[in-house]
Amino acid sequence: MTRLLAVIERDLKKFRRNPVVLAMSVLMPLIYLIIIGNSFQGKLKALPVVVVDQDTGPHSGRVVENLQAVAAGPGTITIIRMKDQQEALSGVREGSYKAALIIPSDFSKNVARKSRPSVGLFLDNTDGISSETIRITVEGAVRASGTEYVSVREAAGEVRMRDVNLYSKVDYYQSLVPGVVIMAIFLGAMTTGAFNLVMDRFLGIDESYLLTPLSKAHIVSGLIISGLFITTLIAFFILIVSMLITGISFSAEPGQWVAIFAVITLTTLGLLSMMFVIIGRVNHPRIVGILSGFLNVILFFPSGAIYPVASFPGWLKSFALVNPEAYAVDALKSILFKGAALSSVSHDIAYLFMFTLIMMIVAIFAFKRTV
Repeated sequence: MTRLLAVIERDLKKFRRNPVVLAMSVLMPLIYLIIIGNSFQGKLKALPVVVVDQDTGPHSGRVVENLQAVAAGPGTITIIRMKDQQEALSGVREGSYKAALIIPSDFSKNVARKSRPSVGLFLDNTDGISSETIRITVEGAVRASGTEYVSVREAAGEVRMRDVNLYSKVDYYQSLVPGVVIMAIFLGAMTTGAFNLVMDRFLGIDESYLLTPLSKAHIVSGLIISGLFITTLIAFFILIVSMLITGISFSAEPGQWVAIFAVITLTTLGLLSMMFVIIGRVNHPRIVGILSGFLNVILFFPSGAIYPVASFPGWLKSFALVNPEAYAVDALKSILFKGAALSSVSHDIAYLFMFTLIMMIVAIFAFKRTV
């Protein structure tokens, strides 16, 4: 333990002498939040929508046909047919689907009677862009099914849609916060831990390790733990500041703060360990700079932080299944915007734990303790 603490103490002292690195690790995610939050837009594809047709009449059939036309044409949505309304709503709450369209059993009858027919659209509005896109798409399909009752004002026979937000309103600006926190963790992982080892190797300082009884486990674990301490503080600072900037009101239960702490800690440990595996044998800091940009692109953008994973092409969805940042973003979104507890994000935390464990073991074995 004494040897491990010595490595941690030595590594932490470096950050006190180099505050510019810490300042950039804090400022860069906030700059991304402000710029991307006010400028980024995109065309969404393949958003999963559950349709529960309890009517199966001619008019409900027209609604479904219109939606299928959208799915086959522009491809904005993907239709999943289901019979159980509760199962459909549970799927939306769990994040399996973006919305559930419920067509009541008296829909066709009300259309024929011109007695204000309506359908229900239940939206996962934690992703503001996806929910608004689905709202517009489904509303167009519903209204088009009753074109024979077109009028300037709302008429008794006009087909209407009642949309219901399952959660409090989350705009696009706010939806970027989980991704910004993960970006802060990534930058912290790049500028701590393995990067310090690369600098020591470049300056020839790491040869002093050969004169000590420190094992590979002591060196790697010490650098990872020191990086964990700094990066976790940065991540929580970015989280609080981002919530203040975007106006997120979050009165969490203690269990939810525990879940946030678990997600941030595991993500930090996993990325720090991964950096050791990738750049642990690099001997020049310039290579680290090149790799940092590359790794940020392939991990951050396919994580679902700024664009829903459901709209990715198939090969990119497959990558998202093994991307640790995708699980971290999903967990933070569920906690911040859906009020999810630790048990609700257990699958994300389980993956992050396994990823961290594997990366730490590989990092220790891959570390080179020779000149």
